[in-house]
Amino acid sequence: MLTTPNKQNVFPAVALLIGAAIWGLLWYPYRLLEQSGISGQVSTVITYSIALSLGLVLFRKSVRISYIFGGKPQLLFWIALFAGWTNIAYILGIIHGEVMRVLLLFYLAPLWTILLARLLLNERLSLHGYLVIALSLAGAVTMLWQPDSGFPLPTSYGDWMGLSGGIMFALMNVLIRKDQYHSIQLKSLALWLGVMLMGLGHSLFLPAPFALADISAGSWLLMLGVGLVVFALSLVVQYGLTHIPANRAIVIMLFELVVAAVAAYFLTNEAMTLKEWAGGAMIVSASLFSTRMNRE
Repeated sequence: MLTTPNKQNVFPAVALLIGAAIWGLLWYPYRLLEQSGISGQVSTVITYSIALSLGLVLFRKSVRISYIFGGKPQLLFWIALFAGWTNIAYILGIIHGEVMRVLLLFYLAPLWTILLARLLLNERLSLHGYLVIALSLAGAVTMLWQPDSGFPLPTSYGDWMGLSGGIMFALMNVLIRKDQYHSIQLKSLALWLGVMLMGLGHSLFLPAPFALADISAGSWLLMLGVGLVVFALSLVVQYGLTHIPANRAIVIMLFELVVAAVAAYFLTNEAMTLKEWAGGAMIVSASLFSTRMNRE
């Protein structure tokens, strides 16, 4: 058995690092599916349905009334709701927006994590915490500043998705950390169910109905692969979030930005403006400072 605190945190940290690296690449299959005529909402419903179905088979022993209602079942509901919003916003954002810009707005999450962790986990801020808030806000203002209007608001659908997804991501992380009553399996099932239902609800507003028969064999195979990856990835990330404080977890997840930046450059030839680089640097710096933003 590992006994020291540092060793105890190794496996959860590695789990989050692996999860961040995979998330930094997972946007690309969804873009390919969108180019094949399968909207982000529909591909999300299908891939998360695959993950949910697999989870229900493998974790059927965990799906018991006594386990679900044994302690604060409302937390599972809220995890499902905010996970659904987070993932739909993330996928639609990276499909319709610039990958790095959406991700940097998404990673304003440390700002929201500070506020939510104080409210829900009673984690008190140190001076570093206030520095995180200031840097996060400065980064957002720099990225979103519009010379014409003079007011820093998101300018595109992708921006709004990235921003709202980051808020929900922070809330989901804090609730997963708060929920010590349910197993990782149950929390994962709640996450997959929430994303599937949110995607299904969102797909009802699509301009035209979608026929599953129109999906090619290659697209089905790709969605099956993504569904399996989502299944494994959710378990890995849930494990990390359950065992590492929410504020530190978001720092480790920053590795996603590195992987996504390289992938976006080579796969889509996307490049960021100087203003976006400056704002992004502030947001990343704020996340790095968040490792020391709680009072002892």
